[in-house]
Amino acid sequence: MVTAQSPNITAGDNLVVEGIPPIPRILADTVERYTNFRSAVLSSWHPTRREMLISTRFGDTSQTHLVKSPLGARQQMTFFPERVRGATFQPTQGDYFVFSQDTGGNEFYQNYRYDLSTGNVTLITDGKSKNSRGLWSSTGDLMIYTSTRRRGKDADFYIYY
Repeated sequence: MVTAQSPNITAGDNLVVEGIPPIPRILADTVERYTNFRSAVLSSWHPTRREMLISTRFGDTSQTHLVKSPLGARQQMTFFPERVRGATFQPTQGDYFVFSQDTGGNEFYQNYRYDLSTGNVTLITDGKSKNSRGLWSSTGDLMIYTSTRRRGKDADFYIYY
């Protein structure tokens, strides 16, 4: 059984609407293309090639995408139900990037390594504590980040290599 939609948009029960005329559904459908938009944020430049990682949303969550040339099409790299929070190329070779992600909005971000040659994703933090994404050393062989791993509330420095 198919039911027809109401010709007007009705406010939810949590809103008090006084003195506002009915809003036709056709009007909302017409302006949706102007109110539903995406943005792209630069995450990281590749250290040796004219490529970049960007973060943009397709569907419900932001994911990491690779753009291989100026004006080039994006290639989605991560496909998770949870939002991916930024990504940073390894700064000398660029063979992989590190990104952060939490679970269910708990803000206990974990860091992951994404290998560009295989597509393998590896957890590089403990999976339980709250972690920053970190910064690379000038030589590109170390990444320092903070974590609450030791006591659960104090943020200490840790090194990934």
